[in-house]
Amino acid sequence: MTTTRYTLTQRSLHWLIALLVFGLLAIGLIFMTLGYDGTKEMFGDAITNDLYKYHKTFGIILFLLMILRVGLRFKSPPPAYEQALTGAERVIGGGTHLLLYVLLLGLPIGGALATALSGYPVEFFNWNLPALVGENKALGEQLFKLHGIAGLIVLALVVVHIAAAIKHWWLKDGIMQRITLP
Repeated sequence: MTTTRYTLTQRSLHWLIALLVFGLLAIGLIFMTLGYDGTKEMFGDAITNDLYKYHKTFGIILFLLMILRVGLRFKSPPPAYEQALTGAERVIGGGTHLLLYVLLLGLPIGGALATALSGYPVEFFNWNLPALVGENKALGEQLFKLHGIAGLIVLALVVVHIAAAIKHWWLKDGIMQRITLP
């Protein structure tokens, strides 16, 4: 029997990860737009520190969920399409998904390294995780810049992904049924 839907676990992970990505991108855009001092000025010290702490925490959670998602993807391959995709849809869709997977695994790693290299704690809720690297502020600053650029690339990929989803929802071609809940 050929299934045309992802498993409930895969679909649930997709939407949970989507929520995390939206939240992380929103906080990241605040940091990029205002910088640390501007964020403190707008929100105050306590909220700014919480924003950083929870950005790190949910970045770690995203990383762990992405590892689970990749594992499930290998265990349960994608379901068949009701209607065949065009060559362009296969290339754009496959490329977008691959880049999202790579970046959603790499961004938390890069963020944790940039944080540790810059001499800040890598926080998971109220716990400080051990730094895996020594302090190197110049390298940390460069990694933070790359982390921000990668975040903007994720934002662009999410826009492409959502545009494709709207297109397939509008066409009612069965593709949205593969990933929707329940």
